[in-house]
Amino acid sequence: MNDDIVRVFDTTLRDGEQAARINLNTGEKVQIARQLEKLNVDIIEAGFPASSPGDFDAVRQVAAEVRGPVIAGLARTKEEDITAAGNALASAARFRIHTFIATSPIHMEYKLKMTPAEVLKEVESAVRLAASITSDVEFSSEDASRSDIDFLAEVYALAIECGARTLNIPDTVGYAMPNEFGEFCSNIIKRVGRDGVIWSVHCHNDLGLGVANTLAAVRAGARQVECTINGLGERAGNASMEEIVMGLRTRFDHFGADTRIDTTKFFSTSKLVSHLTGVPVQPNKAVVGINAFAHEAGIHQHGVLCNRATYEIMTPESVGSPGTDLHLGKHSGKHAFGERVEQLGYHLTSDQLVEAFEYFKTLCDKKKDVSDGDIEAFLMDRIIQATPVRQYELMDYAVTIGSGGKPTASITLSHKNQDITEAAVGNGPVDAAYRAILRILNFEPELTEFKIRATSEQADAVGEAHVILRYKDIRAQGRGASTDIIEATIRAYIEAVNRLYSAAAAREVAI
Repeated sequence: MNDDIVRVFDTTLRDGEQAARINLNTGEKVQIARQLEKLNVDIIEAGFPASSPGDFDAVRQVAAEVRGPVIAGLARTKEEDITAAGNALASAARFRIHTFIATSPIHMEYKLKMTPAEVLKEVESAVRLAASITSDVEFSSEDASRSDIDFLAEVYALAIECGARTLNIPDTVGYAMPNEFGEFCSNIIKRVGRDGVIWSVHCHNDLGLGVANTLAAVRAGARQVECTINGLGERAGNASMEEIVMGLRTRFDHFGADTRIDTTKFFSTSKLVSHLTGVPVQPNKAVVGINAFAHEAGIHQHGVLCNRATYEIMTPESVGSPGTDLHLGKHSGKHAFGERVEQLGYHLTSDQLVEAFEYFKTLCDKKKDVSDGDIEAFLMDRIIQATPVRQYELMDYAVTIGSGGKPTASITLSHKNQDITEAAVGNGPVDAAYRAILRILNFEPELTEFKIRATSEQADAVGEAHVILRYKDIRAQGRGASTDIIEATIRAYIEAVNRLYSAAAAREVAI
């Protein structure tokens, strides 16, 4: 065990996806997992297999297709959870079962309704079962930072005895302070020992201290960090991978530890995750925000021109932030286009690349300059399909404004090899289009979120629309992109409808 190396356990696909309004399908999870593999993460927590058939399938697909990192699946201490995780991960080159139970007094009393003795029995049975399936077992004490340290030491010692080789200390609700958490972790490691096991931390950001607490734990001896791209996660999110990794690398003199991460892939990975989840990266986000290496103040600009190190403690190149802006256009070839797609963090099959290149050429005929944002938008809309079977396809649309100023939209959708056309009047062109679509559908979903953005600052930028629909207890997101913003909003709505059908079928809910 190299004590200078900190293992990176990415949970973007599990804890990150649990963030409100994020719903990744299997294809999108595989795209992110492939990029995480290029990033050289050590462990990918692909999901929670027992939580739903869709999550089971996503974990199974990631395990089958991503061969470099260890693939982990989360499981409660329930037998059915651990069995489901083992089945979902069976095809992986290397896999880990990650089981957990809460150990804080408030969780045991009010959530679990269990005594400490009952929790210990759960730990023993769960870890032994997981260890009978794989030698790579991780155990987590949920809400560890608010747990009694004596009881916690007993729990971890039992987990080791039963076969756990990675022990995780979560600050589940972001309650800890860095100095306090570092000392807490140090005390646990000293009490329980570290021979043959790796100590890990999983910190949330409720007080904005997720990264600080994680780094404090590394100083205390933790050699695995659990984190997400862009800091996604429940409530205020998880500790951000890019911030942890760059903190260790930039201040190796302070921590004496580093990771195996290829940091030059951070910028493209961040953008990919942002596009697939629909969650924008704030401009001033450390490491990967668009302003992370921007200098406006005259004094700062002067300093940077003299020597970049005056105001940049890391270079844009070190995290893959673009140093040059190369334009692609109608004279560009498929090879150059493929290189750009790869740089953006997307991984296409040869057939998908041919199809994407055709769309790219069509787009070049409509606008002079095609930006990276334009490319990402149509890749998401046209190439990375949201559902394997699409119930509805947009065939044609038209929007007109009558003499009274009320827009009318006519929509033609293909459904089961039949074209259906309906028209409707609305308060605006998008409202009219959506009303026309609802006349075609045999159900009426609720529109809960609607966003439009331009993919660049150019006047002829592609418009990208993002919507979230809800039907019964199912939520689905849809994206659409086009040089015509009305078409983009229509495509986004239809995409969300198709996802609702897919999710409903998986849950055996009638639409």
